[in-house]
Amino acid sequence: MSRPEDPKTEPQSGATTHFGFSQVPVQEKQRRVASVFSSVASKYDLMNDLMSFGVHRLWKRFVIDLAGVRAGEKVLDVAGGTGDLTREFAKAVGPKGLSILSDINAAMLGEGRNRLADAGLVTVPAVQANAEKLPFADDTFDLITIGFGLRNVTDKDAALRSMTRCLKPGGRLMVLEFSKPVLEPLAKVYDQYSFKLLPLMGKLVANDADSYRYLAESIRMHPDQATLKGMMENAGLSRVQVYNLTGGIVAVHRGFKLD
Repeated sequence: MSRPEDPKTEPQSGATTHFGFSQVPVQEKQRRVASVFSSVASKYDLMNDLMSFGVHRLWKRFVIDLAGVRAGEKVLDVAGGTGDLTREFAKAVGPKGLSILSDINAAMLGEGRNRLADAGLVTVPAVQANAEKLPFADDTFDLITIGFGLRNVTDKDAALRSMTRCLKPGGRLMVLEFSKPVLEPLAKVYDQYSFKLLPLMGKLVANDADSYRYLAESIRMHPDQATLKGMMENAGLSRVQVYNLTGGIVAVHRGFKLD
């Protein structure tokens, strides 16, 4: 059975956190993030292709290759959304393994179920779950991934602890997330793209400029590579490695649970 909820994850009365560049009550952030992803769910994959010029598929392929999933393993894809990673892991683990899609947002989870079904993967479990309080037993999974989801979590430290708890000894956690460009000229161009073109694309394609403005802001508020590495180590992970992709616009962090 799962461990009882860690009381340290309960927000103090009056506490605030960031929602993009705004400060909101801790209890309010989850509702606002849910509203964003409920709004964009049906156009999420299309917008990912447009926003990244298709490069997000290469980033995810890097994660899949680095994960090295073997037949028979158990994999959990947290904040898995439309199921890109879940689908590939389900193929890799085979009939004797397990690949689970989880997401806190019902609309995104529904899109993921549909896409898995379209790929013929009708038996892949889909679980609505909060990354901060995963409803799985200790020491369950060989691999846990969270792709482009950690920055939207209210309490990132609690989520990292929760995911670490659910890993088997020797298991690995992989975080794929937007990060801080390592080249200053690239950072300036990226800022212009994020705050001018991205909301415009959201308005034209998804009829929702505000949600994509929030997504751009959430990227800037997310911990940089070194900070996230330290957070993973504090959560109990060891041998944490950082892989910068596309000049650090995206980074993959991989850590292992050694006991």
